Amino acid sequence: MLKLEPEMIIEKTANPIKVGVLGFGGLGQAAARILAPKGEMTLVAAADHQGYAYDATGLNIDAAISTYGDRNSLGYLANCGTLSNNSIQDLIRNAKVDCYFLALPNLPNTFMADVAKQFIKSGWQGVLVDALKRTSAVEQLLELQSDLQQAGITYLTGCGATPGLLTAAAAVAAQSYAEIHSVKITFGVGIANWEAYRATIREDIAHMPGYDVETARAMSDEEVARLLDKTNGIISLENMEHADDIMLELAGICDRDRVTVGGVVDTRNPKKPLSTNVKITGRTFEGKISTHTFTLGDETSMAANVCGPAFGYLKAGMALNRRGITGLFTAAEIMPQFVR
Repeated sequence: MLKLEPEMIIEKTANPIKVGVLGFGGLGQAAARILAPKGEMTLVAAADHQGYAYDATGLNIDAAISTYGDRNSLGYLANCGTLSNNSIQDLIRNAKVDCYFLALPNLPNTFMADVAKQFIKSGWQGVLVDALKRTSAVEQLLELQSDLQQAGITYLTGCGATPGLLTAAAAVAAQSYAEIHSVKITFGVGIANWEAYRATIREDIAHMPGYDVETARAMSDEEVARLLDKTNGIISLENMEHADDIMLELAGICDRDRVTVGGVVDTRNPKKPLSTNVKITGRTFEGKISTHTFTLGDETSMAANVCGPAFGYLKAGMALNRRGITGLFTAAEIMPQFVR
């Protein structure tokens, strides 16, 4: 568990952005830890499938993580937890939150769009950011563009690592070229124990040959463990349905069929099985063919590369929202802002 040394703590600003996190599994807890030393943002709310916690002055993050680990729900958190069968809806109604990071598994594939509809229906106004993976899930959100705009919601989608950090890097690197021939994203993820990221691993399994979203969602923990035993804990993925393609197409970088995503996930070793990178190949105005490569440091974890950008996009979304700019945007359209 992260312990905050005095020099790590940044003095809170006068009016820090009040943040909520929906989903408190591996990514949700990592998001909470990332926010702990920040001065510009304060985690005031978080929800899981059994309850939520809300404290307008800021949640005790160590206590929240400990409570969730011991009792499987933030609803049991002393003084600020509430058990609920409709935790997202109840949290939206009862908490004063500026923006939310949706650290939720998109299982089923309509789930994130359904959550967005809950926010629209509630009358809440603010900023939402997700780390969606699938192209089809982003397409569902695109259908809500006008509804989000009219509701006063600024929604940034695909703002994790890939899609997200690597998609944005590709959009910037593409500027060197007159024509983009290909964008190839290759990721390596290492985690010591798959059970810390159950939902994320199920989403990855859904991309494997012979599996889909519903199949992966229906798998018990025992079935997932048996599958990983057969593969020695390795999940190898190629030509994934990843929203990097539609995001780069919407940004005018290249057609989606020029974008490919694949990678390797090691569920038994925190060391990355390979370095995460994006390669952008194109033709310059002089007629030269060249490739830019952007490689993430092997020491950065999946959680760091997903949650860090998500909060950077939350801050950027807040700047847009305060200027009255609402609707749906992607990580390839907006530059994230660093959260101090």
